[in-house]
Amino acid sequence: MTSFAQPQSTTPQGTQPLPRLARDTTAENPWPVALLSQKYHDAVVKWPGAWVEGQISEINTRRSGSAYLTVRDNTEDIAISVSGFGRFAVLAKEFRQGDRVVLHGRPDVWMKQTRLSFLADDIRRVGKGDLMAQIEALRKRLKGEGLFDADQKIPIPEFPHRIGLICAPHARAEGDVITNARLRWPTIDFVVVHAHVQGPNCPPDIIAAIEQLDADPSVDVIIVARGGGSFEDLMGFSDEGVVRAAAQCQTPIVSAIGHEDDWTLIDLAVDMRASTPTDAAKRVVPDVMEQWQLIEEAQRRIRDRIRSRVDNEIRLIEGYANRPSLTQPLTMLEKPQRFVDEARMRLDIAMRRLVDNAEATIERLHASVTALSPQSVLDRGYAVVQNEHGQVIKETSQVNEGETMHITIRSGMLTAQVQEIAPATTLKD
Repeated sequence: MTSFAQPQSTTPQGTQPLPRLARDTTAENPWPVALLSQKYHDAVVKWPGAWVEGQISEINTRRSGSAYLTVRDNTEDIAISVSGFGRFAVLAKEFRQGDRVVLHGRPDVWMKQTRLSFLADDIRRVGKGDLMAQIEALRKRLKGEGLFDADQKIPIPEFPHRIGLICAPHARAEGDVITNARLRWPTIDFVVVHAHVQGPNCPPDIIAAIEQLDADPSVDVIIVARGGGSFEDLMGFSDEGVVRAAAQCQTPIVSAIGHEDDWTLIDLAVDMRASTPTDAAKRVVPDVMEQWQLIEEAQRRIRDRIRSRVDNEIRLIEGYANRPSLTQPLTMLEKPQRFVDEARMRLDIAMRRLVDNAEATIERLHASVTALSPQSVLDRGYAVVQNEHGQVIKETSQVNEGETMHITIRSGMLTAQVQEIAPATTLKD
């Protein structure tokens, strides 16, 4: 136990001794605060050590060799500060918020603030804390109903116009959310609903606030915010009604309860959990400077693409303009002209060949016809003899003496009368 020096038994003026007993003090001769604190300390250190049972609502073992706890009564809303060092600090590192424990120690007074505490030297686990066990059981039940499923989450709008904020009146969390949100997005608007954020009035207030903001069509997203607190202070946000209201909310909802290490069941039901109210403001609204940078970058990329497209089109047009077909358009007709000339020449040759072949054929036919023509026979001195009936006489037996005959020669026709029929003789050319 720490020893303290006894205060002087004289007043600051040193003219009058201080009373030894509390009943001897007067308005003219009071005790200094330090002396009163010392009296408390001297009285408390005489109390015997004790074993006490309770539930850890706060625990801090971050400093090596020391541990600081707040232990709450299992049934009453009463708590006590507990501190310990050395072996106790090592033992305390194995415990967490919500654990039920028994501690051994002695009462103590911290004279600097005349604060009563319990200086512990031993700590043992009784079992998982009743409240923690209840919350864990509720968590499993609600999870089994699908309230925490990822497919139930609603996306947070990228550019909200109005935010619904649920917080305590005059709470620091309200200022943190509004200030940081407007620093990032100055035009953002808020609808603030004040509610109890701890105690028995917390759950109904939070449920009513969520339903009120969810029914407001102008609200794009809801933030439920509260600063840090003990495990008991945050219990209202693990209430089943609050969790169901958050899960059933049709407007995207964000929880920002306590500090980063704190957790409540509403964090599992909402669409987004923020570690702090400030973090919620940063995650719900975009940063106007970042958006400007994105816009400028997009504009730069658009300009670069347009410039590149125009340059490509200019090069394409220049390539077309420099082609011989455009600089000397008559060259485009050279190949077709050669084709036409060659076709005309081939056609002329073919037509001449056809005509020559036709002339030769005609000459042959003419010669044949000429050779077979009776006129040719007549031209050689022969004659055609016909009777009066026009029949050609081929045999002497076809005529009689005295019969009239018609004789066709080269230059005309003669009429004669048969006077004599002589036997046939061989004709020579």
